[in-house]
Amino acid sequence: MAGHRAAAGRPGSTSGGLIHLIVVDHTALRDLALDIARAVGPEIGRRAGRVNVLSTKSTATDLVTEVDRWSEAEIVSRILDARPGDSILGEEGTGVEGTSDVRWVVDPIDGTTNFVYGHPGFSVSIGVEVDNEPVAGVVLDPLLDDVFAAAVGHGTTRNGQPVQVSGTTDLTTALVATGFSYDPGRRGRQAEVLVGLLPQIRDIRRMGGAAIDLASVSCGRVDAYFEQGLYPWDCAAGTVLVSEAGGRVTDLEGRPNTGEMTVAAPAAIHGPLLDLLRALEADRV
Repeated sequence: MAGHRAAAGRPGSTSGGLIHLIVVDHTALRDLALDIARAVGPEIGRRAGRVNVLSTKSTATDLVTEVDRWSEAEIVSRILDARPGDSILGEEGTGVEGTSDVRWVVDPIDGTTNFVYGHPGFSVSIGVEVDNEPVAGVVLDPLLDDVFAAAVGHGTTRNGQPVQVSGTTDLTTALVATGFSYDPGRRGRQAEVLVGLLPQIRDIRRMGGAAIDLASVSCGRVDAYFEQGLYPWDCAAGTVLVSEAGGRVTDLEGRPNTGEMTVAAPAAIHGPLLDLLRALEADRV
């Protein structure tokens, strides 16, 4: 699918000097993402722990399987069948340059190492942007049969039921999720940050997939999450889940998240967590 250019025109045309804009329905994008994630999820769940590693990417621990590639191809095909003018960015190499203002950001299996071992913590993550702004997201956990979905202005649901971030107001009682780099040197530095962090919070959880961690923040399963070095497909869907559930997702300076450092938490502890992570120089490689 890499390099595919869809043929549909841009959303908007001119007539008599007037511009007619087509308003994109965020809930329709969310629902399409839901349908697609549900279509690929069962096969991913069945194959968990029963696959061969095809190759590695950034390091010897950054794994790729044939199911990653199958899942991405299937997701991309279904998106283009439904919306042939949209752009798509996928972790496994898909780069569809569309003609609309809609871009899909796809992680076909977020947490591949967990998937290879059959360990919970992997998911299908599908995020949608309009004019470069995140507007919808779906994260599906095939092992636990958990489906998180959100559209801007319409809240976040878990298996169809509305969810909210936790009501925690004291950082010292917060359960905080995090993840680690595939690069050994950076991973060692991240471990040093935990030495300073652990005495000042309730505890740490490490599930192995950024999308699931962000989904967990959105429903209060953990209070907060931070991680360095994410890619757009890691956090595109999860950012919408947390934001629509009442939380904040930013970089270490409180600016819109770019992935270099992602911090997600309820508003009451988001600022204190940023302060603590800055004091620990959590973004120092």
